[in-house]
Amino acid sequence: MAHYQKLLAIRTQPKAFRKITSTIQDVVAESGIRVGICHLFLRHTSASLTIQENADPDVLTDLANYFAKLVPEDAYYIHNAEGPDDMPAHIRTVLTKTSEQIPIAQGHLTLGTWQGIYLWEHRDMGHSRELVVHIMGE
Repeated sequence: MAHYQKLLAIRTQPKAFRKITSTIQDVVAESGIRVGICHLFLRHTSASLTIQENADPDVLTDLANYFAKLVPEDAYYIHNAEGPDDMPAHIRTVLTKTSEQIPIAQGHLTLGTWQGIYLWEHRDMGHSRELVVHIMGE
């Protein structure tokens, strides 16, 4: 079994979804692995990864609006050393996730027709986020 790993630096916009599907597919192609698994791991606690609808942007807007109501920034949090948006960002990451696994077949991610991979920034400022892409297979 072959392994291929790459560290990506991805620039985010404030409180926004960044579609990274084609970037990840490029790494899969670069790996030369035809059948296997692609594991993604985001090295942060205030942003997350999600596989979500890639055709209708209203879905992403509704998700962001729902999370803003679910985890409000004007609530009282003990942790506030990094600003009022930091603790809500940590909670949003706990409710989502920092890793994803996608099967690979014929050298391509086997996402569904309407699925895309997104890095979701939860902070009020954009950041450079580090994403580890680890690909295993043949």
